[in-house]
Amino acid sequence: MVQIFKFLLKSSKSPGRAHFRPTFLDTLRLAVRGGHGGNGLPKYGGVGGQGGCVYLVAKEGLTLRKVVQGLKDKRVAASSGEDSSKASIFGRRGVDQRIEVPVGVQVYDDQQKLIADLDEHEATCIVAGGGTGGCTATNFLGRPGENRTVNLDLKLIADVGLVGFPNAGKSTLLKAVSNAKPKIAAYPFTTIRPQIGTIDYRDLRSITVADLPGLIEGAHANFGMGHKFLKHIERTRLLVFMVDIFGFQLSPRHPHRDCLANVYALNKELELYDPSLLEKPSVLLLNKMDKEGAHDIFTKVKPLVSDLASGLEQCPEELRPKQVLKFDSIVPISAMNSSKITQVKSQLRRTLVRLAEKQFLADEDQVKEKLRQRVGLVGPKIT
Repeated sequence: MVQIFKFLLKSSKSPGRAHFRPTFLDTLRLAVRGGHGGNGLPKYGGVGGQGGCVYLVAKEGLTLRKVVQGLKDKRVAASSGEDSSKASIFGRRGVDQRIEVPVGVQVYDDQQKLIADLDEHEATCIVAGGGTGGCTATNFLGRPGENRTVNLDLKLIADVGLVGFPNAGKSTLLKAVSNAKPKIAAYPFTTIRPQIGTIDYRDLRSITVADLPGLIEGAHANFGMGHKFLKHIERTRLLVFMVDIFGFQLSPRHPHRDCLANVYALNKELELYDPSLLEKPSVLLLNKMDKEGAHDIFTKVKPLVSDLASGLEQCPEELRPKQVLKFDSIVPISAMNSSKITQVKSQLRRTLVRLAEKQFLADEDQVKEKLRQRVGLVGPKIT
């Protein structure tokens, strides 16, 4: 009877939906402690070894999930320095602890003060220094190492970030243009964690695209996915706004908004979160153009989305931004149409190449100006 009861109890437990199991991790809290400094030897003036430190190294291809799997209890401590002795007047240094983290991690202390931004491969940062070894200044007593809690905040680094309301077709587009395999369904919020895909071109050029969870109104105040979504677009070079040409309605309790109102709503959310995001280069994709009536709507809204400032008077006051987006290009597409997908891939590449050329010229001008200043300081004066 006991075995039958256990079997029934086990079978009654719901396994849960695999789609909602947390597999993507973008924040991690760690307790780190540097090693204690070794004691000195007053009789011979010996100096204790310095305690080891805990440091982070940014590595490509890593995830915070893998980092967690390698740490048993999210506590990392370096070893203590060696005490000074007659055989070893200068104690050996403690062994450092190295933690490899994904590229794009920002490190904060408990007061949310930024310690380091590891945005490049092999970038390093000491998060807990080792204690000083015992010497005359410390009365030959080793000092304790730094002991604190740090927060790792991952912000994805991608060339392109897809921005849009739920069910706009972002996941369908990502699957069509790249090697990613996001979940696709006919209901909102199918994307509940960021997805990154790579667009490969025939000349071996590649572009990374991030499909982020659907934005909802109030995301700037952390509603919905909130800051978990918005923080990931900060590092992208190009923002691609994807809007359903027929508009969007989150639920029966929410009003239906047309295509233009949704563009203004996305503009407003980014402005409230971080106005500097509006300065990023952007492209607007108007999706679902394969459906009946789509071309008539596009003809009507194209002049307004090309110049958002001209349509502010028609925009509801609660959606009206102070600063409007200026799209580099507006592309009507159908994410299900392969010919349109090819057009999108070409447009993204052209835009990124143009941005790279612009940045190169700006850097070149900056270098020339520095050279002029140096020549002016050390060169002969012309009267």
